[in-house]
Amino acid sequence: MPIRPHQVQAVPKPLVEGLEKLREDLTIPEDFSVEVHDAALHAARYPRLPELDRTDLEFVTIDPEGSRDLDQAVFIETSGSGYIVWYAIADVAAFVSPGDPLDLEAHIRGQTLYGPHKRTPLHPPELSEDAASLLENETRPAVLWRITLDEKGHQTARTVRRALVRSRAQYTYREVQDALDRGTASEPLQLLKTVGLLREHIEHERGGVSLQIPEQEVETSNGEWHIVHRSALPIEGWNAQISLLTGMAAADIMLDARVGLLRTLPPADAASLRTLRETAKALRIDWPPDMDYPEFVRTLDPQRPDHAAMLYSCTLLFRGAGYLAFNGQRPDNAQHAALATHYAHVTAPLRRLVDRYAGEVCLAVCAGEPVPEWVATALAQLPREMESSNRKASAYERGIVNMVETFMLSPHVGKEFTGTVVEVDETGEKGRFIIRNPAVEAGIRGVDLPFGQEIRVRLVDADLRNGQSRFELVCSEAVLSATADC
Repeated sequence: MPIRPHQVQAVPKPLVEGLEKLREDLTIPEDFSVEVHDAALHAARYPRLPELDRTDLEFVTIDPEGSRDLDQAVFIETSGSGYIVWYAIADVAAFVSPGDPLDLEAHIRGQTLYGPHKRTPLHPPELSEDAASLLENETRPAVLWRITLDEKGHQTARTVRRALVRSRAQYTYREVQDALDRGTASEPLQLLKTVGLLREHIEHERGGVSLQIPEQEVETSNGEWHIVHRSALPIEGWNAQISLLTGMAAADIMLDARVGLLRTLPPADAASLRTLRETAKALRIDWPPDMDYPEFVRTLDPQRPDHAAMLYSCTLLFRGAGYLAFNGQRPDNAQHAALATHYAHVTAPLRRLVDRYAGEVCLAVCAGEPVPEWVATALAQLPREMESSNRKASAYERGIVNMVETFMLSPHVGKEFTGTVVEVDETGEKGRFIIRNPAVEAGIRGVDLPFGQEIRVRLVDADLRNGQSRFELVCSEAVLSATADC
């Protein structure tokens, strides 16, 4: 299940020790060195600014509430019967030089790590939350994408170059969604919805899949911490389509030039698809023989417990995402299976190391220049660096949620809960279940665990220091349906 821990305030004292132990176990740094901070301050004063000025374009940013590391700004306009998508990406290379302290530290970190009590950024906040961030009403150097689309949303041309830009406003997803729902959104924001819907339709036609699984989020209310399940707003999907469109354009540019770095995901094998169909049958979910996998996924409602269990199982098909570097020849088997096309990460360079390098390749190719030597030299090592960073990020996020879950549950040792089984191993005796309220996911052992059905469990232990909660099975749905008291 996706995990999204957000930075919140007032960390309860019992959690501090566990969170700090988690960071220590994963060797997550507390701060940047004096040398790196000094380099960031110097870079912020003396950036390499482009000659092209496109501050006339009415960019806006759309991010979660409280965000300061703003990678992307968007502006969409009509062009005849089609559209022009302008997408400005923070130009990290305007501040970071190959081999300088900022660059070396970024290679060690790989990406920004988000926790509910603190953020561990890829770059010092002097850059990531200030000088390089596309903040409202600030002129910034950017990597500026211009992508033209026809009336149906298909890409017809793309190019990228450096330019100065200025964001007119910093919006939250909720603000934009509310404006669109009320009919008061500006024309560019209305076009964002239009283009987003067109691109979603193209994704469906292409056979791409977006799993709409409610995310676990850490939040606070009245000084208390909670884990909640949150479904994405429609605007988040439409906004994501612009990032995906740009990543696909970047992949095409690099593939044509036979040099670059792709984000890849292997396709599901036939045996896994057969297993998934058996899973649907076990959950009593209709999956007609002539309906393909992407179409089936779009019929699932994440708010239904049996459908949520099915969506959770679908994630097992698409594991093994990675990066593929190439230089000199066009690679085979380089698609992203979930997107059903080629794709590259280029839209989040403030938060992810690899994006800066892929962006530089595209800039060079579009300018008709050789790829910089510092980029070409680093390509081969980046997949390994990002794999290591992704493992750490996943362990950190999962550890945080486990810690907060355990904290919430600790006063309730001995209490019984009702949950839905969302995963069962081949023996049928080990699996995972989800409790809706509080929003908790945990492991369970039992005999013939009923996949996709409700079980009654008892909390027997909550170890806050290690973020581990232990449950025991009380009874399953068959018993629950026979008697209200098991």
